[in-house]
Amino acid sequence: MTKIDIVSGFLGAGKTTLIKKLLADALKGQQVVLIENEFGEIGIDGAFLKDAGIEIREMNSGCICCSLVGDFGTALKEVIEKWHPDRVIIEPSGVGKLSDVIHAVEKNVYGAEMKLNSATTVVDVTKCRIYSKNFGEFFKNQVEAAGTIVLSRMDTSKATPEKVDEAMQILRGLNPSAVMITTPVENLSGQKLLDTIEGSIIDLSRVEAEHEHHHDHDHDHEHHHDHEEHGHDHEHEHHHDHEHHHDHDHEEHDHHHDHEHHHDHDHHHHHHHDHDADEIFTSWGVETIRKYTREELEGILEKLADEKTYGMVLRAKGMVESADGTWLYFDMVPEETDIRTGEPEYTGRLCVIGSELKEDHLKELFGV
Repeated sequence: MTKIDIVSGFLGAGKTTLIKKLLADALKGQQVVLIENEFGEIGIDGAFLKDAGIEIREMNSGCICCSLVGDFGTALKEVIEKWHPDRVIIEPSGVGKLSDVIHAVEKNVYGAEMKLNSATTVVDVTKCRIYSKNFGEFFKNQVEAAGTIVLSRMDTSKATPEKVDEAMQILRGLNPSAVMITTPVENLSGQKLLDTIEGSIIDLSRVEAEHEHHHDHDHDHEHHHDHEEHGHDHEHEHHHDHEHHHDHDHEEHDHHHDHEHHHDHDHHHHHHHDHDADEIFTSWGVETIRKYTREELEGILEKLADEKTYGMVLRAKGMVESADGTWLYFDMVPEETDIRTGEPEYTGRLCVIGSELKEDHLKELFGV
């Protein structure tokens, strides 16, 4: 019997940290396969997890419910037949909807060979309010559909008692019955985490009720980016082109589509959700042989906070060679940057994910 565990969470929430903790501790000695669906065409997370010795099948294709479901059943069956794993961990795209991932798994679970074991969402306690305001639909769904909610960044200076209290009120308002883990993941044993996650119940009734009653609701709140953290409010209209590079060979493969702010609401009646992740979020990624110093990289990542110039950046990550021949791995979410040295990669890679990204300015900033 293969257990299937889903670990979801918004970009940069700390899914990888949680998965690593489980793999290194509670799941040691078990045959585990990790299936990733990273948003954006350049698979970066595979390299971050490689040292855990896990077989990784990367699926770099936008919204899980639209582009992955067909593929997903095949991948799942292939994984079960090839490795007969004790466990499959699915790490969906940070901007996918958890309920869609759960349905995709349930649709492909067959016989006594596999079962959906758990659905966990990791929430960065310091960004809970701003994400629930700016990306309501996606953020809300990940919280509502979870059996367990893991609060990350609880032990950072930004997690003030007021901020934690506010985050917990938002989360409890969305999901009163989920088990909420507030102790920092680092302080718990992997076994304790696993027992807690496995003991929780997945209840999709809130999501389904919402889906039934709110097909035609007005989506202004999703598109009104209320940036209190930056001390300024601004509305921006959605009459822009989104460029998508979803070409697996990483060629310059652009296709534009305009979509108006006021979507044709008929669309909601024959499609099972209101917005696709790739309608709102875009990713820009390149492979590069350019070398960077740590200071240069720090400066670049700091500048990404300038929303007017680069768009709203939710996440930037990658690995590049530095001038002295070592390799720098970086991971940045708003107001937080991590740069560390790592193993040499086959080529340098950069990936930026966000909303209304200005690609020309990003290319210029990274010098690629």
